[in-house]
Amino acid sequence: MTDEVRTHSREMICPSFALGSARRRPASEAANWPLYPSAQMRGRAMKSRVQTFTPPNTPTPIGPYHHVAKVGDQIWIGGTAGVDPATGALAGPDVGAQTRQILKSFAVMLAAAGSDLDHVTHVNIFLREMSDFDAMNSAYVEMMGDHRPARTVIAVRELPKPGVLLTMNLTAVTRLP
Repeated sequence: MTDEVRTHSREMICPSFALGSARRRPASEAANWPLYPSAQMRGRAMKSRVQTFTPPNTPTPIGPYHHVAKVGDQIWIGGTAGVDPATGALAGPDVGAQTRQILKSFAVMLAAAGSDLDHVTHVNIFLREMSDFDAMNSAYVEMMGDHRPARTVIAVRELPKPGVLLTMNLTAVTRLP
């Protein structure tokens, strides 16, 4: 065991200390506790199993993130607005046009991750106005066809870009080979 590992606090080695567990072990036992990967990898270059990327022909993220994260056959796509990647402008002023554009962008992102809209398992939709629910649903059905993944729709007071009426994120799996 290196000095670097020995100098970590008990909270880093055993998070139950940070939570104030009822049974605290003496510090002398710390050398026998298994280290969590974050403590073992600190200061060392380790290859991550997490792949993150933003494929071409998709909207540019508005913050310090990639749209897609993938671990094994699991895929997550972060919050995406109805922005036309060719122009950088909103796909339209109405919720239907923005919904269709989001799902078109998702199709491109999923293809880059080895999947498609038929392999989506869950969608979160964040609507500025719940009165847009029916129009959003019409565009959603148009794009998703008969596939009906689990879904959550939440009304929000504000979204990060002017004119955006909704954003969506999703979880999916890859296609089988």
